[in-house]
Amino acid sequence: MAIDHKQVLDLAGSGRWDEAHRLVQNASDPTSCLIHAYLHRVEGDLGNASYWYGRAGQRVPRDSVDAEWRRLRERVAGA
Repeated sequence: MAIDHKQVLDLAGSGRWDEAHRLVQNASDPTSCLIHAYLHRVEGDLGNASYWYGRAGQRVPRDSVDAEWRRLRERVAGA
């Protein structure tokens, strides 16, 4: 099943965390893993976020979640 990453980020950006999470929780492509990690970071679950960043081959970002959201939007826009 293909994930609409833009839709997931739009949901996350409008505060609809549960809906966004439901859409990516079973996906395993790198972009979905990064978005999944971001969602757990927003939630405050850094252990779970770290796991998903690792699945995507990245470390937990040191900047704000707002900056990360913008970076993810740029990533999906370029896909």
